[in-house]
Amino acid sequence: MENLCLYCGEKLVGRIDKKFCSDQCRTTYYNQINKDTSNYMRRINYILRKNRRILAELNPDGKAKTHKDTLLNRGFNFKFFTNVYKTKTGNTYFFNYDQGYMMLDHGYIMIVSRMEPV
Repeated sequence: MENLCLYCGEKLVGRIDKKFCSDQCRTTYYNQINKDTSNYMRRINYILRKNRRILAELNPDGKAKTHKDTLLNRGFNFKFFTNVYKTKTGNTYFFNYDQGYMMLDHGYIMIVSRMEPV
């Protein structure tokens, strides 16, 4: 039985388990399959990375305090974060990857960095 490229239908030459005739066919095939979810995920990931970048810029030493308005003025979106961490004392930190923040009184925010072992 003859193996054909999953994208363009050309005859495959080479390895018996080969599915595509070229990198371009492979990339185009998977982009077509994932295009609906990729745009949505791309937008979410852009927001998460932007949030992380803003926190990191305001937190060069691993712990900093700023005002909520400073984050908003830089385009921070409080609706998006990667995880939530609740301390034993009941404090809640919202993280964007390794950069987190906790709401304080009067619109202030504590920014922290979390260093996890790799």
